[in-house]
Amino acid sequence: MSIREYLDSDYSDILKIYSKSKLDELKYENAEFELLPLNEDKQRSSQIFSSEIYVYSKPEVIAFCAINGSEIRTLFVQPDARGKGIGADLLEFMLSKLSGSAILYVAASNLPAIKLYQKYGFKIHSEFMTTYNKVDVIANKMERSVV
Repeated sequence: MSIREYLDSDYSDILKIYSKSKLDELKYENAEFELLPLNEDKQRSSQIFSSEIYVYSKPEVIAFCAINGSEIRTLFVQPDARGKGIGADLLEFMLSKLSGSAILYVAASNLPAIKLYQKYGFKIHSEFMTTYNKVDVIANKMERSVV
């Protein structure tokens, strides 16, 4: 198992992982969501692919993450690979790439993700309304300061 830089040949794996995982982060919401595939979501796709993307492979790609400056933009683990520390490995990897504080955004209802981020020193900074595929979602901005 290894974490490595994204290659263009990983594109279809990224799309599959995103499609299998995206709605999971919203499953605690009191709303129904329809998946907007990453290759059709111009805003989200642009944010991810303008970032540094890393994949977790064994040797097939089972997870990916993206950072841009001090912002952790995404972290997705294929559902059947969860619970094995892969998300934590990717988070630690991204934090090792940052020289200062870090920020990320997460659905306020996604308590498992929030607990993981808090374990690594992130604190909820603010709450705001956003949307996913035209459905309102309350999100948290989380920050981790480096002392």
